[in-house]
Amino acid sequence: MPLTPEELDLRREALATSTLDHGLQLLGDRWTMAVVLGAFLGVRRFDEWQSRLAIPRHTLAQRLRALTALGLLRQRPYQERPLRHAYHLTAKGLSLYPHVLMMWSWERRWGTRATDLPQRLVHAGCGHAFVPWLACGACHEKVGIGDLGFTLQPNAALRARPPARGRAPRLAQAEGDGSSRGLRVDRWALLIISAVLLGCHHFDELSHVLGIGSSVLSRRLGDMVDAGLLLCQDDLVDGRRRVYRLTPASRDLFGYILCFSSWAARHHFQEPSSIRPTHRACGHPFVPEVVCSHCRQVLEAREVGFEASAP
Repeated sequence: MPLTPEELDLRREALATSTLDHGLQLLGDRWTMAVVLGAFLGVRRFDEWQSRLAIPRHTLAQRLRALTALGLLRQRPYQERPLRHAYHLTAKGLSLYPHVLMMWSWERRWGTRATDLPQRLVHAGCGHAFVPWLACGACHEKVGIGDLGFTLQPNAALRARPPARGRAPRLAQAEGDGSSRGLRVDRWALLIISAVLLGCHHFDELSHVLGIGSSVLSRRLGDMVDAGLLLCQDDLVDGRRRVYRLTPASRDLFGYILCFSSWAARHHFQEPSSIRPTHRACGHPFVPEVVCSHCRQVLEAREVGFEASAP
């Protein structure tokens, strides 16, 4: 059933005041999350980031300054070259680890950068190789997208916060041709997936809720269909309309979305998101935790080792 105008307005306001949207305005830049991921993989020096990412020097310098200003990285002098600096994750930066694990999990299954990522993760706590599982922080049970319900409560404090300036940011991407899924997992793709998850399945609904112009949205939706992130089907009720639905690849992004939204709410804005999940099985507000698939213990960066990809 199509959503009512009141339901559409509520979804529009909820997405606009969500910690997901506001967080992506800060960290959704093309290179920013690639730099953060590199830091978790042990990259510390400017030249190593530049070599790995093939990023222009001035762009890398800007991203490192921004991440330092946000309190995610800190500088320390090289021991052997005191006039130059290494970059280290702060406690706030380390708190992004659940999101980074969800990034690894999705890319290994669906993305285009799998060969650039560690092939295997090992949990020092139990000594076993594992895959990251999303679990409920209240009952600690593994959770899938169908296990959650959502309530929408627009956040007045985030409504008043001015948006980040500049071009629409994009998540760290893989270079490649236009069919690459990695090129499609950007800020707008994540917001479109979130809108579909909240029941917006028609073009006019998505345009209203997201505030995207028709031509831009049409191109975005077409790209996401081509990339396997959306299904486009005839509406069985009204054959003149098309219905957009999530695919297995886009449904698997929900852990990525929830972990990032939770991080932004708890560690940056100190404000609840306007999109509030509840774990149906236990009835508690859903706070994500990422656990080891073998021992079910919560994963921390210092307890996880990895085997680098083959050269």
